[in-house]
Amino acid sequence: MAARPACAAVTVPKSLSRKPPSLAGQYLELTKPGVVALLVFTALVGMLLSVPGLPPLSAMVWGLLGIGLASGSAAAINHLLDRRIDAIMARTAHRPLPSGHLGTRQVLAFALTLGAVAMAILVVFVNVLTAWLTFVSLIGYAVIYTLYLKRATPQNIVIGGAAGAAPPVLGWTAITGEVHAHALLLFLIVFVWTPPHFWALALYRREDYARADIPMLPVIYGEGFTRWHVLFYTILLVIVTVLPWLTGMSGLFYLGGALVLGAGFLYYAVRLLDPPDEQFAMQTFRYSIIYLMALFAFLLVDHYLLPAAPELVWQFEPGRAIGD
Repeated sequence: MAARPACAAVTVPKSLSRKPPSLAGQYLELTKPGVVALLVFTALVGMLLSVPGLPPLSAMVWGLLGIGLASGSAAAINHLLDRRIDAIMARTAHRPLPSGHLGTRQVLAFALTLGAVAMAILVVFVNVLTAWLTFVSLIGYAVIYTLYLKRATPQNIVIGGAAGAAPPVLGWTAITGEVHAHALLLFLIVFVWTPPHFWALALYRREDYARADIPMLPVIYGEGFTRWHVLFYTILLVIVTVLPWLTGMSGLFYLGGALVLGAGFLYYAVRLLDPPDEQFAMQTFRYSIIYLMALFAFLLVDHYLLPAAPELVWQFEPGRAIGD
């Protein structure tokens, strides 16, 4: 294996520097609002799919607020633990910590406050199961993935993707207080979607990750190996996205949308084997985000077009029979 480049902080040319956002903007950036918005959207879809009609408004509002704040807390902890790496990588050198706009104590206090408020909201206004699962997901991403997996194995995003796949389940349990088999299907879809989504970005940012000594798949095994893995996981994703139709969770409207979106993802994955330019990996990454949002939108529209499917429920309450 070739020696990895020595770590060195990135020097940003003045011509490329940008005006720092306000203090509030710095704290907002810590929460990774774009990522959190996608997580909250999948949680919202999980809520709406959990019942035949509309869920109680209060449960939705408090649930989304708690899940969103917990996601923001995990993102802030990620900023804190990755501050040295962020200073090395060009795409993250402008973040609040490596740029010096915020200090470690400020970020830690902010992250802990968000996490504590999130847990309090979920315990008091939602239910203990959702609070517990949310806490496990927070630790899974902020600590296990960021502190260990990210630096330990090229399969970091495969294993660590479980935390990012949790929000649909959290949304479902926030409304019903139980883990439903259909909620686990939503988890599986996001879990399988995560590797090709993130590896596309890793291909585009390979030199950044190599400079920071992060063992991402294209850094350790090369770009060709990674491109094939993107294709393999995309094929698996297309198969997995048919399961909601096969299990009776969704109907033909969803199936048609899933197949069209899957064909689009397959196009990008196949083209990525011999891309027209370096930007194509980033185009694949962007399409993957559109893909997931559109797929969940199809699930949602289909849900309100069709009658409720028979329930298959793993109840959380002890002593309660399945299907009661």
